[in-house]
Amino acid sequence: MVGRDGERARLATFVRAGDGRALLLRGEAGVGKSALLDLAGRLAAGDGQLVVRATGVEAEAELPYAGLHQLLYPLLSDAGRPASARLDAAARAALDAAFGGMDGPPPSVMALGIAVLNLLSAAASRRPVLLVLDDGQWLDDASADVCGFVGRRLSGSPGVKLLVAVRSDTASRFDTAALPEAPVAALAADDAACLLARHHPELDARLRGLVLDQARGNPLALLELPAHLAARATAPAAGAPEDLLGLHAVPLPRRIQDVYAARIARLGDSVRAELLTGALDGATARAGDGPAPAARYRMRGVDEALGCGLLVVEPATGEPAFRHPLVRSSIVQLSTPDQRRAAHRVLAHVHRENVERCATHLAAATVDPDEDVAAALETAARSATRRGGALMAVSWLTRAAELSEYGADRSRRLGDAAFVAGQADRLGQARSLALAASAGGPDENPAAVLANAYLALYQDGDVRSTHRQVLAAVKKLRDETPGRPDDEVLHRLVSLLLAVSQYAGGHAAWERTHEVLASLGDLAAERARMYGSTWSDVVRHGAGWAGPIERAAAGLADQDPWDVSRLAVSAYHLDLLTPLRPHLERVVDRELETGATSSGIVMLHLIMLDQLAVGHWEAAERTGRRALALAVERGHGLFAHQTRAYLAQLAAVRGRADEARDLQAAVDAWARPRGVGFLTQIADSVGATTALSAGDFETAFLYAIGITAPGAFRPYAYQASRTLLDLIEAALHTGRAEQARDHALAARDAGLPGISPRLALITYGALAMTADDDGEAAAMYARAAAHPAAERFPFELARIRLAHGIRVRRTQGGAAAREFLAPAAEALDRLGAGGWAARAQAELRAAGAVPRPPAVPAATVALTWQERRVADLAAGGLTNKEIGEQMRLSPRTVGAHLYRAFPKLGITTRAALRDALTRLDGRLATP
Repeated sequence: MVGRDGERARLATFVRAGDGRALLLRGEAGVGKSALLDLAGRLAAGDGQLVVRATGVEAEAELPYAGLHQLLYPLLSDAGRPASARLDAAARAALDAAFGGMDGPPPSVMALGIAVLNLLSAAASRRPVLLVLDDGQWLDDASADVCGFVGRRLSGSPGVKLLVAVRSDTASRFDTAALPEAPVAALAADDAACLLARHHPELDARLRGLVLDQARGNPLALLELPAHLAARATAPAAGAPEDLLGLHAVPLPRRIQDVYAARIARLGDSVRAELLTGALDGATARAGDGPAPAARYRMRGVDEALGCGLLVVEPATGEPAFRHPLVRSSIVQLSTPDQRRAAHRVLAHVHRENVERCATHLAAATVDPDEDVAAALETAARSATRRGGALMAVSWLTRAAELSEYGADRSRRLGDAAFVAGQADRLGQARSLALAASAGGPDENPAAVLANAYLALYQDGDVRSTHRQVLAAVKKLRDETPGRPDDEVLHRLVSLLLAVSQYAGGHAAWERTHEVLASLGDLAAERARMYGSTWSDVVRHGAGWAGPIERAAAGLADQDPWDVSRLAVSAYHLDLLTPLRPHLERVVDRELETGATSSGIVMLHLIMLDQLAVGHWEAAERTGRRALALAVERGHGLFAHQTRAYLAQLAAVRGRADEARDLQAAVDAWARPRGVGFLTQIADSVGATTALSAGDFETAFLYAIGITAPGAFRPYAYQASRTLLDLIEAALHTGRAEQARDHALAARDAGLPGISPRLALITYGALAMTADDDGEAAAMYARAAAHPAAERFPFELARIRLAHGIRVRRTQGGAAAREFLAPAAEALDRLGAGGWAARAQAELRAAGAVPRPPAVPAATVALTWQERRVADLAAGGLTNKEIGEQMRLSPRTVGAHLYRAFPKLGITTRAALRDALTRLDGRLATP
């Protein structure tokens, strides 16, 4: 190698280091990256290391995990079974799910990355491992993300190294992988002249100067251009050598491709057909130890291509392979559509046992409608969706629709594509597909109705028209599909109908929904009946569902993420969410990383609600800010305002009145005109809670009776039971004791204690707070405090203890009251419950106790370097996208850094960043 002393020394150090590490080589095509990878491989093999090689293939750039499978196959195959056998069940499940060994939800980047790290560590315990990845820019996104995750964490895996090469002129996921980089530059002028002289000493001075000028230090160009220029210069009427390639008129890789194109043009048809088939299958010149990950097309009868330097013989296998990726590109570009289709038909047969590869080639080989090919593509789309390849699934379903022989199948497949695109947050694409699916009329195709309604609900908050459309589609399928309880579109429509009804939050919508559910009979699964009961009105329909929810929650790991989310919503309405939260926290990142942002945001909402319920309010704030950033970034209007509503509830209980009212106003202004009763009820609840915290009890009462009248629970108003204590407390403080008592008795008579643990706690507390008889009050207070779930709801329990302590102080004196007031004050202060904490402290003083000082907020946690840099740029007015471009991070990663930095700085908005950073700098500067 000429002129690469620095690179060789760095690679030698890298390969022979004992610790785990990663390195990214970046340079233009033909600059010698592959030669450096070869050198590293030889050095590692000479030291007894296991060298595992893979090459990114442009034709496979959309096949999820194709590149990672190629890279890891030697460690997963029979030869590597001792390594894979040492993995735990979670790691094996993640690898199996990614590589198609078992059905199940796709693993997250983190879960799969950890599994890969474990696999590599197990292999390295027997023999050091060097992973070599060439043409990383063509790696599929899922594989590149995992490789980046693994590369950043190899320092904890001694004996494992990752070496990646990418082109500098082609964007890739490795651009934001944050791996250590080594640029591979063009050769210096003297080194370029030396290399040219060694390989082409026969050139005359004029051609030598032309080659050096054209090649600009690119080693591949220095090797390939001389023969091409010399041949062209001696051709009849060739013109001046300087005109042969159009000096600097096109990029250098294109000029090298022209060199290869001239050689390819001289080949016979059969040889060119072999080369094209090999090129479309990703045949490559370099393989590692161990077997190939999948059957590749074996080129035969290609001696002519070997003779002219287009192919080389792979030493490890003796098989012909392409000398350089530019050869492969040139062959494909020179072929005709008919030639490419013929090659794809051959490859579809070669890969007939691989659902996704076979479907890819069948799609490319087929022109006219073909139902068999369309069905194969549909099957491949389901496989890709399970493994995290939602975007590839959309492409396959769209192609399947194009190849459908019948209009109904075409519309159904377009509707499915629209639904998957919507789940992956490609909302614009989903809308276009939905419009195409409903070309014959929006009510004609249930799949199109599903896609259109999904977008209209979650993007625009349209509950009125979507409810009518989905209800009509469900009825149509009910009448047309008797005896088909497994109809997937019907199940999706029923789930969406329930979601629309929940957000509408009105009596009329829910009554129509319950009527159609009842008419479905066996076509409606038990889960649908569970959701219809618990999401609508727990006071009237929630009794008896706690047991089924708990039983269903026992097998969360085997359930589809959407089923998990819907089940968790039911658990929330029955206050059984806490046992499910650890699972949600484990899988939410997977959902977000695999593109299922809608499911991920729902999970974040549920996590936040449980954190709010159990008193983890700082964590709830962080979760809510994360959900809001995602919803705004992805254009989910409904989810964005739902998150603002939950953040408003949190601000209200913490006594941050201005923030709560601002968020309440934003939610109400968006939701009320649209008829989104679910959110307007939360807005009214926020108004009541904010007023209670501030001591404005009359305003609190007016907001509370806007949700439900005293002494009754308005049908299908889900906040009616949740705001029981708010209405009671506001009524008592405004002299409406009789109305407060009526409401407490109504809660008892409606059987609220038997529906959920939280409703039991607050019903007993309401009965105690409104009792005329002190003995009854004491008994109800004792029953509330002794409830097995009382400590799970610290805010409600503290409010009940505070009310009990106030009553005892007035009837029995301060000494007796302090037993109840002290723990109430401590809990409310620890929670940061604003006005309630202040009232508790005042009552303690009135009871003769010296209240302890309010809790002092913990010292601000120092920002990490990256959090501080992101915060500085955001404070300067840059958007997440602009920050990401400057720091080479994704906008989502930027948002994650900000939502972690906000609570550390004690702020909740971007506008407060600059002042917060100034205060932080002042504190750090203070000795």
